[in-house]
Amino acid sequence: MRPPKRPIHVISTWVRRQPPKVKAFLAVVAGMSALVVLRAIVHDHDNLFVAAEAVHSIGISLLIYKIMKEKTCAGLSLKSQELTALFLAVRLYCSFVMEYDIHTLLDLATLGATMWVIYMMRHKLRSSYMEEKDNFEIHYVVAPCAVLALLIHPSTSHHVINRIFWGFCVYLESVSVLPQLRVMQNTKIVEPFTAHYVFALGVARFLSCAHWVLQVLDTRGHLLTALGYGLWPSMVLISEVVQTFILADFCYYYVLSVFGGQLVLRLPSGVV
Repeated sequence: MRPPKRPIHVISTWVRRQPPKVKAFLAVVAGMSALVVLRAIVHDHDNLFVAAEAVHSIGISLLIYKIMKEKTCAGLSLKSQELTALFLAVRLYCSFVMEYDIHTLLDLATLGATMWVIYMMRHKLRSSYMEEKDNFEIHYVVAPCAVLALLIHPSTSHHVINRIFWGFCVYLESVSVLPQLRVMQNTKIVEPFTAHYVFALGVARFLSCAHWVLQVLDTRGHLLTALGYGLWPSMVLISEVVQTFILADFCYYYVLSVFGGQLVLRLPSGVV
């Protein structure tokens, strides 16, 4: 007699059999349900943005632990780390000249950790770097983000250069994980610490997106006016949603892997 299947296995099997449109609908429902829960249990929604940055820092810490323990950077994208360092550096500059707060300190710590990871990948652990798998052309994202920032940026009273930089870091952050996803797409097998890191990025992106969505709901749309006029307020929200959906598919398979007791995440074809 076969042992009864666990509920999570039954649900995951059912979801996998559904067509893409049904999966997309279920993802939207799950996201909206999570927003309702967060709105009920988190009274100060500004804390969600701080939590997002803290989770990002935890993800970087997992990478550092992996590098120090295993002495390898296999499975990691150097290009994603460089894009992350770039948008963090620009955002840190904007924080210093526009609004110095707790976010500045969190960004400074994350940038320092990211630069250490880049140094280790470029020099100490170069032999284990999978350069042939890290084949995403980053100018395909940097150039469009720069052009978009020139055209659509905040309409605040700050100097126009600072406002363009602000827009650039928002847009670049939303696509900085793409090279890492390409590496995982090329290898199909993701070892635990890399999977934990990317999942942490997904959680951070969702918390950041939830922060903006709930702030808009709380202010009944007045936050969009406070962000400025024109297309910029909409682009901020779109960038947050894009970041979340880019990582949503990976996070789904990560959760299934964890509940299934698998230490190594194996991605099916077409994921990420």
